Amino acid sequence: MNSMVGFLAMTLLMVTVALAFFRLRQGPSLPDRVVALDLLTTVGIAITAVYAMIMNQPLIMDVATVLALISFLGTIAFAYYVDLME
Repeated sequence: MNSMVGFLAMTLLMVTVALAFFRLRQGPSLPDRVVALDLLTTVGIAITAVYAMIMNQPLIMDVATVLALISFLGTIAFAYYVDLME
C-alpha cells in the first residue's frame, strides 16, 4: 500500500473515531451510545487492517478478526439485554 494512501486512510479513520466519541458522550439514549461503541470497534478493526497493509504484515489481520468476533458477541449480548428489558 502506498504510504500516502495509508496516511490518508488513517487520518479519515481518526476523524471517524473523534465523531464516534462525540456521539458516545452526547448520545441521548443507551442504544445510541451502544451503536457509537460498536462503530468505534468497527473503526478499530479498520485501523488494524490498514496498519497491517501499510506495514505489510498479514499476520496482524488475525488481530482484526478476533476483534471483530468479540465485537459481534458484544452486540449480540446488548441485543439480548434490550430484548429482556422490553
